[in-house]
Parts: sequence; structure tokens; C-alpha cells
Amino acid sequence: MNNKEYLKKILPHKPPMILIDDVIDYSIEEKWLKSCVTIRKDCLFFDNQLNGIDSVIGIEYMAQTIGCFAHLQKHLEEPQIGFLLGTRLYNNAIEKFELGKTYYILVKEVFGSEVYSFDCFIYNDSEEEIASATVNVYQNEEKIMKELING
Repeated sequence: MNNKEYLKKILPHKPPMILIDDVIDYSIEEKWLKSCVTIRKDCLFFDNQLNGIDSVIGIEYMAQTIGCFAHLQKHLEEPQIGFLLGTRLYNNAIEKFELGKTYYILVKEVFGSEVYSFDCFIYNDSEEEIASATVNVYQNEEKIMKELING
């Protein structure tokens, strides 16, 4: 199974919206997960004028990495919908994610129940931190589905 096939099984996105390339490592006990993305011309959001991807897309890289962690943490059989509630303190040191470069996304759960908070970081291949944020998400598929059905 290739990495995108694996990600299709754990993220509720359909291609081409799966933006990350692979889950590299994780620890459910220590509440963290690390993923990666390599910037290619065929990546969604690739901007030819910029010759890369705008750095604001880093928030979605973080959110999808959180989605992978949530799936593995809960031992789910099917991907579960989650909602990005907000991002605080998105700091980034780059204008763009550069063509041909690989970036590593690390998410660490700070707290969670239905609403979760994660400290998130993006590193370049030299292990320099190039972006960070606190990302808050909501996930309770049963409750969401009841509200959608009952209005």
C-alpha cells in the first residue's frame, strides 16, 4: 500500500485534498505525531508564480496531521470528521514552501475531550523550526451526525 492509499484510509478527505504525504512516527502514550510533505508541482495549491506553496497552507498541513493522530489514538476503523475551530499564534519564518523541499509537521496534544488543543510545528529538512501554531479542533462524529439529522 502506498502512503497516499494509507492516508485515504485514515483522513476523511478525498484526493486531491490530502495534502500531506506520509505519517513518519507517532506515540499515542506521549500524544504526538510527525508527518511530512514534499512540495511538487502537482501538489494542490502549488503556485507557479510563487514557485511553491503559500506558507499559510501550513495550517492545513497541521490540521491533517492532527487528523492522523486522532484516527490512530481512537483506533478508528473509518475516518472521522473533525472541525478546525481556530488557530492562535501562527508564526512562520518563510514566505512559501519551496519546490522540491520536504517539510516535517509535528503535532503534540495539549489537552482534549471533544475539543482538543495541539501545539504544532513545521520543520525544514535541516530540522529548523519554520512555523508554529496552537490549533484547536472539535471531534465528536456521533454528536455531529445527530445534529445534522435532527437539524
